[in-house]
Amino acid sequence: MLKDLLNLPQLFRQIEAFGGRYKETMNRLRTERFAGASGGSLVEVQVNGVGEVLQVRIDPRLIERKELEMIQDLLPAAINQALEKGRQAQMQAVQEITAGMDVPGISKVMDSMLGGAP
Repeated sequence: MLKDLLNLPQLFRQIEAFGGRYKETMNRLRTERFAGASGGSLVEVQVNGVGEVLQVRIDPRLIERKELEMIQDLLPAAINQALEKGRQAQMQAVQEITAGMDVPGISKVMDSMLGGAP
């Protein structure tokens, strides 16, 4: 415990550096696009790396045929697929910026922030 207290200045420097890199990484991920599709690409969705849905494309044939139930089934599947790709990119980016950091509990914190294992 005393050893941890002696390393507090180093710990604070690491946390400060992480904060800056994390913000830069999230800004970059905000501009990246990840696609998801379902129903053989009848429904396609694009999200960014911070989980915002940017675009939804529904094949006009589904609308012409009044396939409401199919659209309702395919849309969440496409969204979830795109979001999972974005989450994976986010986790990889955070792992890269936390590599080599000796901050107790950082892995648990990052997992909970990114929806990983508790």
